[in-house]
Amino acid sequence: MKKITGLVMTLVALFTLAACGGGSDKTADSSNAKSEDQLAAIKKAGVLKVATSADYAPFEFHTMVDGKDKIVGADIDLVNAIAEELGVKAEVSDMSFNTVLASLKEGKSDIAISAISATKERKEQFNFTDNYYNPPQVVIINKKNQDKFTSIDSLKDKNVGAQKGSIQEDIVKTQLKDGKLVSIEKVPNMVIEVNSGSLDAMVVEKTIAESYVQQNPDLMIANIELEASKDEAFAIALPKGSKELQTEINKIIKKLNDEGKIDEYVKQNHELAEKSANE
Repeated sequence: MKKITGLVMTLVALFTLAACGGGSDKTADSSNAKSEDQLAAIKKAGVLKVATSADYAPFEFHTMVDGKDKIVGADIDLVNAIAEELGVKAEVSDMSFNTVLASLKEGKSDIAISAISATKERKEQFNFTDNYYNPPQVVIINKKNQDKFTSIDSLKDKNVGAQKGSIQEDIVKTQLKDGKLVSIEKVPNMVIEVNSGSLDAMVVEKTIAESYVQQNPDLMIANIELEASKDEAFAIALPKGSKELQTEINKIIKKLNDEGKIDEYVKQNHELAEKSANE
């Protein structure tokens, strides 16, 4: 009886170990397969699902085209070029910036592009392509304060806006650390608050700043220099483990950069944003 019991227990133990081992391999295989199949799945579906926050001209913004509201911008031109190279159509979804990466994590989108900086923290949760654009950061203020806000120290204890979930929040925390960070979801809302005086200043990427200053004559870019960082460069976010998709998109980004296309997208959409503001 002891032998039988021992034999049964041994078999149960072996079965359990085999099951656990098999489950582990199966999980790993499943994860690898998911990574390998993502590019193929996108091509099979014929659609590249893109998450963005279209409030950041000239990279992504709304404008009227043939009487219809349309999402345009340098980032949108870039994803359309990527989709064309992949032989699929880009399907862009607009949402708040702080939900763009969440959408990617939840599998609701294939890629996320919204002037996103590939920070160390974000790299822990997502894959990123190579950088495609590295913008300088600036401070926007009301013109009536141009003699008042002339240095980083002059913003001590002042309300400084940054888009919620953006790299600009970190810039305010580290470079304007004596200021009071005010996180706001939409950039246009920050512009309104700087105009009204409820915000003393806001930090934003230079090209974006130029567009909003052009649209708002009471605003200006302050003569306050912020340090540049590689962490502030823009990259496309992908689900963790998306090696094949990452490699393929990196090839396309390199090709477009070598051809000068991405700088061209930024320039053209900066002009489009200015034109739209004046209409």
